[in-house]
Amino acid sequence: MPKRIDPDTETVTFTFEGQIIRARPGDTVASALAASGIRHLRDSAVSGEPRGIFCMMGACFDCLVEVNGQPNRQACMTPVSQDLAVSRQRGGVEVKI
Repeated sequence: MPKRIDPDTETVTFTFEGQIIRARPGDTVASALAASGIRHLRDSAVSGEPRGIFCMMGACFDCLVEVNGQPNRQACMTPVSQDLAVSRQRGGVEVKI
């Protein structure tokens, strides 16, 4: 599991699937979840198989989550903030045009 270089700094809290997660200001949702040992971020719309962090740079879309009820947010590109509510994205999401 990844370890913090400096464990004694300011933290913010958010929830993932109702679980309280502690993070650092400037962390992304993906990095905070990885540091907390959470790997399963969504389910594939095609097979239902679990998906998680892959590229960590916004290219692959494997880390899609729901943030404050809004689907299709890339966890690796979304900064954490106090009281953010994050949940797994399950299956496909309807795209509104």
